[in-house]
Amino acid sequence: MAGSSTTPGAGGTPGTPRVLRAMNDRAALDLLLEHGPLSRTRIGKLTGLSKPTASQLLARLEAAGLVLATGTSEGRPGPNAQLYAVNPRAAHAAGLDVNPGRIRAAVADITGATVGEYVLPTPGRNPAEPVVQQVTHALDGAVKAAGLTRSDLHRVVIGTPGAFDPGTGRLRYASHLPGWHSPTLLDELAAALPMPVEYENDVNLVAIAEQRTGAARGHDDFVLLWNQEGLGAALVIGGRLHRGWTGGAGEIGFLPVPGAPLVRQVTRANSGGYQELAGSQVVPELARELGIGPLPQGPYAEVAAEVMRRAAEVDEGAHRRLLETYATGLATGLASIVSVFDPELVVLSGGLLAAGGEPLRRLVKAELDELAAVRPRLVLGEVCEHPVLRGALESALTATRDEVFDTSAH
Repeated sequence: MAGSSTTPGAGGTPGTPRVLRAMNDRAALDLLLEHGPLSRTRIGKLTGLSKPTASQLLARLEAAGLVLATGTSEGRPGPNAQLYAVNPRAAHAAGLDVNPGRIRAAVADITGATVGEYVLPTPGRNPAEPVVQQVTHALDGAVKAAGLTRSDLHRVVIGTPGAFDPGTGRLRYASHLPGWHSPTLLDELAAALPMPVEYENDVNLVAIAEQRTGAARGHDDFVLLWNQEGLGAALVIGGRLHRGWTGGAGEIGFLPVPGAPLVRQVTRANSGGYQELAGSQVVPELARELGIGPLPQGPYAEVAAEVMRRAAEVDEGAHRRLLETYATGLATGLASIVSVFDPELVVLSGGLLAAGGEPLRRLVKAELDELAAVRPRLVLGEVCEHPVLRGALESALTATRDEVFDTSAH
């Protein structure tokens, strides 16, 4: 492994006191993130360290600005014990969730708590300001709301539809995102922002959020199926996101499926068979065919979610038939996906699938069991509030913690 060799000044040789101290420090910091404030005694028990060693560890982390004394444990027999917690101001990271109508930005401290948010509307196909200005505008709004400056950010992760091709640096599979297709965009953003910036597909970020804090915790092989403005999927294999050669893994809206016309020139049409069969736009159409009305007004994805929510609440008559018809369409494409990847788990996420809730999940599961030989668990997503943004923050925080918590470098 590349990390097993060392050079003078590179942090020490594996097994030396310096490296062992750094390992113990990181273990203690991870425990404090997981459990919240802990006493010296509790940290010693959880890490297996003696009291003197735990005391030295905490003193070292406190001197490095990574932990704070936060009070005492009251209400227990004996003397109150001093409690320690991760210093939330040790570092900050930011995430951005980009779609054609707005950029939502947030800043989190190193504990994961969101400390500032900002939403920048970006309506129309001809944005009033260039993308670089939009990004910096949204980011600065979140930074200001957090009471920080741009230079306080350790890292930024930006989530968009589609994916930036690693070979060309151009955004692919997202023709509906105006202004983001310039071949020089990534260089321009790098020049405008002083901190490391990473880019990730929006649905992949939802999978990261579900794996870290939601329905996919403890699972290394799962598929996240997303349906909001469009159908998409994230594929996690062996604990790692599978992005594909050009970043296009999971662009399942383009998947040809039975029950839908064969769509050609799919990137030009920005659609495909699975999108035509089970995308959000089919739900209002189904409602009209079944005589369900009146339909609400608004953007089609919001209308579809509201129709689906009503259908799940009523769950009988025409509403039940809408659920059954849609579940069959959704399971048709999902059967191909699980047959190829054989995942342990499938997570249903996005506004439309969340609106269908448990009634829709049960119907999709029943259909999938008949259409596919493999039978993964099928669950609803648990990260419901801005899941793309939460995934961006989780991704940025993981890298930030690895760098900031590396006490061997202090």
